[in-house]
Amino acid sequence: MQSKIINTTTATKRPAFDWRNYIVYIAFIGVFITFSITLYDYGFLSTNNLLNIVRQTAMISIMAVAVTFVISTAEIDLSVGSIAALSSLTAALAIQSFGTVGGILAGLGTGAIIGLINGLLVTKVLIPSFLVTLGMMIIVKGIAMWITGTAPVPILNDAFIFLFGSGSLGPIPMLFVWTILIAVIGHIVLRKTTFGRQTLATGGNESAARFSGINTARVKLIALVSSGMMAGFAGMLYAGRLEAGRFTFGEGAELSVIAAVILGGTSLFGGVGTVVGTIFGSILIGTINNGLIIMGLDVSQQMMVSGLIIILAVAFGRKAKKR
Repeated sequence: MQSKIINTTTATKRPAFDWRNYIVYIAFIGVFITFSITLYDYGFLSTNNLLNIVRQTAMISIMAVAVTFVISTAEIDLSVGSIAALSSLTAALAIQSFGTVGGILAGLGTGAIIGLINGLLVTKVLIPSFLVTLGMMIIVKGIAMWITGTAPVPILNDAFIFLFGSGSLGPIPMLFVWTILIAVIGHIVLRKTTFGRQTLATGGNESAARFSGINTARVKLIALVSSGMMAGFAGMLYAGRLEAGRFTFGEGAELSVIAAVILGGTSLFGGVGTVVGTIFGSILIGTINNGLIIMGLDVSQQMMVSGLIIILAVAFGRKAKKR
């Protein structure tokens, strides 16, 4: 009887619907409807423009899926943009000597190695991930500029360009296919596997997770290696789309990635994560940027709006922590 009373009391205190849990979806619908009405005459709803949004957000979305795991463990990865740039170059260079397979292995391998270094420094040397990945961001950027003398490396391999750039399966761009594939895998791993549960437990309360038998260092290491590898994959998408490797790819992408993750509902303080929300967060940012460009705002004005989005993201992260 007592337990029934307690359950009844708890149920009466719990709101039936908390709109804050769905803020990214509400914001996306609101922004999309607003731009659809105000920018209809400028072609916002045209097929080409909608496909452009998909293509432009693919790289951010894929990096954000992996960073969702990193942030869910209460860590962070600021090096993803630089890793994408270096991976685009190593993939382009490898293609010239070893063909498509060599380029893919070089791009993914570059990201995985840098992610492994990040993970070992965080879990073995116990340096905060913010400092490790901040330093790695600068180092990797320097390497990307050094190995080619800041010159772009062209890609003339049609198979690579089709797979990671301008190719399509019927009317569906390959960039969208990769985004959906990575998002589905990420969602299943986070929600349906032991590793996903261990990731959330590590970020929620690392000490408790460790005492319960979870190897929290291994969980963080895998998350950071995966983040580096997906940044390398995004670098190949940059290279395939523009048919060249460039050290400028991914500049500022780390901020967009983190904003997408936090806007999507993942707590900046760990323990709460959602891949589906991350994808919508990324598409929301891409839609806003696309609309601002159509409206004719210059780069400085776009930067101001992007900064506001990041502040909102942090605010939502703090709200989630207080729950």
